[in-house]
Amino acid sequence: MDGAKTHGAVLACTDGAVLPVSQVFDAIRELGNEGVEQWDPLVLTSASLLSKLPVDSSSVDFLILIWLSIDCPVDQLIQEILRVLKVDGTILIRKSSQSAVGSFDKIISALENKLLLAGFTETQVLQLTGIKAKKPSWKIGSSFALKKVIKSSPKMQIDFDSDLIDEDSLLTEEDLKKPQLPPGDCEIGSTRKACKNCTCGRAEEDEKILKLGLTTEQINNPQSACGNCGLGDAFRCSTCPYKGLPAFKLGEKVALSGNFLAADI
Repeated sequence: MDGAKTHGAVLACTDGAVLPVSQVFDAIRELGNEGVEQWDPLVLTSASLLSKLPVDSSSVDFLILIWLSIDCPVDQLIQEILRVLKVDGTILIRKSSQSAVGSFDKIISALENKLLLAGFTETQVLQLTGIKAKKPSWKIGSSFALKKVIKSSPKMQIDFDSDLIDEDSLLTEEDLKKPQLPPGDCEIGSTRKACKNCTCGRAEEDEKILKLGLTTEQINNPQSACGNCGLGDAFRCSTCPYKGLPAFKLGEKVALSGNFLAADI
């Protein structure tokens, strides 16, 4: 059988030693073809022993497997079946007339799954006497690039006629005026001395300064020749005029607490 060529578009295979031609014609009719007498099928017996079908690639329109045993070796023949079938070619797996009753019914579902996994399409069970499927027009393992749909970002629709409130319109003329701080009660004149009826606390500050023996300038703008006067008593010399005062920053007014001169006991 090696090197044999098909004389028609039909290839019939069986695992038996012989295959009646009548069974092949019945299978062709089952595929919906009339005038079977005009067909010239090629029949291969003992096909289960073959590792390769002796026909050209893409040369068969219909491949018919008529199997006697319950196990049809679709797995080991599937690549050869795909090779010899033309695009859109049909495979028909059919039970033999000598097959045991009910044996084919047990494996028909498994055969359908195997054909689908192999890439065949349009699988169809034929009244539990067989199953047929078509070779796809695409090759197994073929791929193609998918065009990615680029979606544009949604545009914000702003209605400029909407009732938006201007924040500045909520302010009154009084709100827009710069606040003026009221002058102190005793800040009349350049001497900045406490007035007669002082209520701002300047009179008390002046009294503390007099008791300390310091001038107003020494309190408001303290300076230090040694640089230690503002650090506190721990760093001051014995003749420091600021001895007894809290620590301060040079050039800034010395802050005196309200109970600075009050006795501790």
